[in-house]
Amino acid sequence: MEIYQHFRREEQPFIDQILNWKDQVEEQYVTRFTDFLDPREQHIFKSIIGNDESFVLSFSGGVEESERKQAMLAPFYVNASEETFPMTVMQATFATKFITIEHRDVLGSVLSLGLTRKKIGDIVVDQNDGVIQLVVSEDVGDFILMQLTSIKKATVRFKEVEPHEYYPLQNEWKSHETTVSSMRLDVLVKHFYSLSRNQALDVIKKGRVKVNFKQVEDPAFIVAQGDLLSFRGKGRSQLDTILKETKKKKWRIRYRILLK
Repeated sequence: MEIYQHFRREEQPFIDQILNWKDQVEEQYVTRFTDFLDPREQHIFKSIIGNDESFVLSFSGGVEESERKQAMLAPFYVNASEETFPMTVMQATFATKFITIEHRDVLGSVLSLGLTRKKIGDIVVDQNDGVIQLVVSEDVGDFILMQLTSIKKATVRFKEVEPHEYYPLQNEWKSHETTVSSMRLDVLVKHFYSLSRNQALDVIKKGRVKVNFKQVEDPAFIVAQGDLLSFRGKGRSQLDTILKETKKKKWRIRYRILLK
């Protein structure tokens, strides 16, 4: 199928799912909601639906700043602003004087219950206030309320809260522009994190780099626009925009670094 050539081989099953949803909406006049999608999956969804006026495509993760979002695909006549996405905001508190809880601690505890990552949206941990919030698919909300009773060594009790009580992500990104020779992972890691080429190769081969939350150990892996990179111990970055190809066959790009 011609559409596959624009995406990675491992993304084909997700593309097939989008095409299936598209057929259902078009033929049955139904509205389809997805589980939570990472930014790359959202980009793929937008690319496939494009500007097709037969559909309404909308995303929500609880608040505008959300990173992980559910998608709604509906017939053109549906008013997206009146639709309620099937998600729940959960909140718990912990004693900051006795323990430090991080994002990875919360995610690990949730996944240990047997849930998949796609059922979980953004996770916010406010160490100052001792508050944990997570957005989850509506169909697993009650399960989490009953089963998620401890994180790290802290006893927690989650409750459902209203969307207006949700803490927005306090992520601050800084944008940069540069010129690179290719979209290879090692080339971008070198530029994004101010490393030598050998250092970039080393950290990738040691499994310290992830692309869209998946560990990638191939330095020649081609990074696509919208991909999120994370370098253990150094933070996160994103290939924001491929601006243009230069006369010398290089690429002018805009990328972002997460400051906090």
